[in-house]
Amino acid sequence: MSKRAKKTILIADDEPDIVETLKFLVESEGYACLTAFDGESALNLAKEHKPDLIVLDVMMPKINGYKVSRLLKFDAKYSDIPVLMVTARTQEEDKLIGKETGADEYITKPFDIDIVLEKIQTYLSG
Repeated sequence: MSKRAKKTILIADDEPDIVETLKFLVESEGYACLTAFDGESALNLAKEHKPDLIVLDVMMPKINGYKVSRLLKFDAKYSDIPVLMVTARTQEEDKLIGKETGADEYITKPFDIDIVLEKIQTYLSG
């Protein structure tokens, strides 16, 4: 485990394999991890725990990732939390919606895990 202060990452995706893979990797890098499998749970966990960063899928049950991002980014209490959208939606229009809803990064699936970890470290190194 690294010497960095334990930062918390919320991973929200409706695909358990993706959640478990990302959770394993970020925990092996020394981060604490919260997980959600739908947008409503992700929003509630974000508001309850105020994680240092959120990895957020777009297409999830209950509330989609765009709406979760918008609800957090347009609330002053949570607007400083970096949001990395990880999604199968690859159209330019989808990326634009991601930016409009406050996503800091828009990463398309299938993704390179090293790129995701690099982005996480970039946002949390400050």
